[in-house]
Amino acid sequence: MALGLDRVYVQAKRYALNNPVGAGAVRDFFGSLDRFKATKGLFVTTSSFTQAARETSEYLSKRIVLIDGALLASLMIRYEVGCRVEETLFIKRLDEEFFE
Repeated sequence: MALGLDRVYVQAKRYALNNPVGAGAVRDFFGSLDRFKATKGLFVTTSSFTQAARETSEYLSKRIVLIDGALLASLMIRYEVGCRVEETLFIKRLDEEFFE
């Protein structure tokens, strides 16, 4: 806050794959943002979000970004968080300029 930047709050839910986060949880999180005077939120789950939860996040007055398990895994791999390289594959092609 010293630089006047927005407050961003994060909520994480570790749910089983067959237990998606519903609209009620998103609305509760929205209420928490108001309580702590936050302007933005990040809601992360290891499972997924229901369609109603996604629609709810779109229509609220504060920006809430939803990250489900598939996107979380993709981001972790992209930014090398909590993973390691197991195998590297090199694909080579002929350099035609070498033979000119």
